[in-house]
Order: sequence, then structure tokens, then C-alpha cells
Amino acid sequence: MPGGFASGVTFPRTAAEVAAAVAAASRVLPIGAQSSLTGGATPRGDVIISTRALTDVALLPGGTVRAGAGVPLAELQRLLAARGLYYPPVPTFEGAFVGGTIATNAAGAATFKYGSTRDWVEAIRVVLADGSLLDVRRGDTTASAAGAFEIEYASGVVSRVPVPAYRMPGVPKLSAGYFARPGMDLIDLFIGSEGTLGVIVEADLRVVPLPRRSLALLTCSSDEQAIAVAAALRREAAASWRGEGPLDVSAIEYIDSRALARLPSAAYTRAGMAPPAATAVVLLLQMEVPGDESAAMARLGAVLEACGVGADPYLATPGDDRAAARLIELREAVPAAINALVGSAKAAIDPAIQKTAADFIVPFDRVGESLALYRAGFERHGLDYAIWGHLSDGNLHPNVIPHALEDVERGRAAILDMAGAVIAMGGAPLAEHGVGRSALKQALLRELYGEQGIADMRAVKRALDPFWKLAPGVLFPEA
Repeated sequence: MPGGFASGVTFPRTAAEVAAAVAAASRVLPIGAQSSLTGGATPRGDVIISTRALTDVALLPGGTVRAGAGVPLAELQRLLAARGLYYPPVPTFEGAFVGGTIATNAAGAATFKYGSTRDWVEAIRVVLADGSLLDVRRGDTTASAAGAFEIEYASGVVSRVPVPAYRMPGVPKLSAGYFARPGMDLIDLFIGSEGTLGVIVEADLRVVPLPRRSLALLTCSSDEQAIAVAAALRREAAASWRGEGPLDVSAIEYIDSRALARLPSAAYTRAGMAPPAATAVVLLLQMEVPGDESAAMARLGAVLEACGVGADPYLATPGDDRAAARLIELREAVPAAINALVGSAKAAIDPAIQKTAADFIVPFDRVGESLALYRAGFERHGLDYAIWGHLSDGNLHPNVIPHALEDVERGRAAILDMAGAVIAMGGAPLAEHGVGRSALKQALLRELYGEQGIADMRAVKRALDPFWKLAPGVLFPEA
């Protein structure tokens, strides 16, 4: 998001230094790795509080790690892997910081098996708007029967914080404003609040034994075949989690033919594969193999044969890190190629051109319907586009490929048009990237919860941050 400017920058090294910085400033914007896709890390005259120096990490008893907000996920995983452990709910970009992923309730490819960040956070330390430090542990504080929390500040003042009354869609990924549920846990109010209610400085996160992984890249002849394969693999995974089968699929990634057509030939060469047919789509499977992988591979072959997939998949077996990296690189080449096209249009056609993309999620049984919706919506507006994303949980990213500045506005209009239908399917227009300061995403938040829902969020904000100090303008416009 262009146009950022700051009145100051600070790099606190302790929770006490964060608290002092918050207390001293009139407007603050906490930032992590600034990998936001929503403008949520772009300042508008705020004092920036960077968490990059909050990097302490300690293993705790009971399968938990305590990490500072500035710990990059890649570093956290490296430290955990050396001890045979793993933190599952990571987004695709592992350069993101722990604090930022909690603030946005980040999710990624393996949400299908592991859920989003919210499911893995046991405790947080958060700095409130007056500089008070608040320690919140899951299970310690729940909303009253009247639907509110009472929070006492260091000054002794007690604030009553109402729980919003809107109903959240029942989807596995949701990064759309404040969590709300009768009897909810206080920790969930801060998770996903995008820095508007407090600055997260530290968290206790659950971890699991490091799984052995295998990857498979397979080509399907159509969207319909890809969805049939994904449905069959989801059933196999559910059986595996019950102890009734060998095929433990944790993620299924989807790349459509329009995205594949934008990849340079070198991307296929590095992956060791030929470019697929013009109408083909690609699935990248992530599987977990506790022991001998032969049973899982045999079952995978049977599923693909039953679904009519003729070509053998490209495989990266457990321990073959080089082959796995090549397959992941092909997946990552897709957004890189589309972003490069946007950048070229920005440079050659109009500097006001911006990335225009959606972050939709629908129940899996509506995925086919949603893909048809996205394609028809873009084509009705005369737009070039590509679609990819996390097919296993119904979260796809329709992207506009702009050829003129007008395509950006038409793309935003198309996304707003699609959002109502996505919500009607039981889905959400804000799955994993958050809302930030993006005017489009704030409009999608209003579409999801209505004006009364935004008013409910504002009431929470006023109760915890009456002077609108923390991340003003994030989620909804300033008061």
C-alpha cells in the first residue's frame, strides 16, 4: 500500500520497553515482518513499534514453546526441528513473525489438518493502550453470561468489554475482525485483532513431534477432476486420522490452467517436469508418513486411478529435501509470476496499478460452485485472471492480471460482487490475510457482518482503546 509515513520508529527489546513506548505515544502501529498483504503494516503517521528485537525462545514442559513476537517462523521451526519438534499452523511465508501471525490468526496450506494459529496459542503477554501488561492464558478468563469481559488496568480502572453479537461463519480459516462467541475465551479476543486492541509481545505455543513428509505433484485434466481427487483424498485423510488408513494428507494445493500458463519454462525445468496441457490444472499434495511410505503410495495410486488420473505424480519422498524444494518452488513461482506481471503493468502502463486479489473460503462441498463463481465474475467484468490456493480447506485466491488501470477498479468491483455469493454459501471473503487498512477488505468486512457488526467491533475498540491509539484505521476507519 503506497503513501506510508511515520512519526517515529522504535525497536524495543523487552515487554517493559514496549509498554513504555505505547504509554508515551499518541498513535502506535505494531509491526512484524511487514509481510502483510492488506496494508496493515503501512504506517499513517504513527509511531512504529517493531517487534524484530523480541526474539527470545524457550522450550517449556508439556509440548509448549515460549516465543517472542519478533521470532521469524522459519527460525522457530529450525530451533524446534533440532529437537524433533514442529509448530504446525504456519502460513506459506515462513519469514512472518510469531506476533504478526497471532495478530492476524494466520493460516496456510495445512490448515486442513491442523487448523489456524488460534488453535495453537496457549498464552500471550500483551501490552494494552495505556501501557499496562496483561498476561492471558487460555482457560483462565471467559466471557460472562451477559456477554462481556472485565479487564483491570495497572491504574486500577476496570473496563467492561462487550462481546460482539454477530455470528461468525463456520469455516476452518477466518481472519475477519474480532472473534465473537458466547462464553468465549479472552485470549481469542486478541488473536486476530490485528494490533488494534493490544501489542502482543510473547506467546506460548503448542508444538508436536516433527512429522516425516512426502510431496506429490499431480496433473488433472479439469477443475472437476481436481475437486474429485481432493474430495477422495480428504476422505482418506479423515480415515487415517481415525487410525483406519495409511494416507495421511495434510494439505492439497491447487493451481489453475491460467496460472500455469504464466509460468516461465524454467520453472518447469527446475521442477523436473514438462509443462502440462493447456487445460490442465495441478495439485500439490503434502502427506505425512510415520514409517514405511509404500502403503501410503500404494493407496495414493489407487485413489488417482479411481479418479481417472492417468499420469504418474512427481514425488518427493521423506528425506529428499532437494526434490521437495523443487516442487515447492514450482508452487511459489505462481504468485511470483503474477506479481511480476502486476509490477510490469505498474511500471509500463500506470504507477497506480496495484495487486488486486481475493482471499475467499467456502465449505469444501461448495468449492466447485465457488470456482465457477470466480471465473464468471471476472469474465463478466472483462478481466484477465488466475486462480490458485488451498483446495483442501476451500480457500482459493482469485487474482486479477491487470492490463490497464481500469482493470484494478473492475477487479475490486468483481470481488465485491462475488463476496455476497461466497457469504451465502456459508463462506467468508476474508480467510487468512486479514483486513488491515485496505479499503476493499474493509468493505468485505462490512459485507460479512453488516454495519451493526462494525459498530459492535467499534464498541470493543472503545472499551480497550478509548483514544484510538493502537493501529488506528486498521479493520475499520478511525472514529
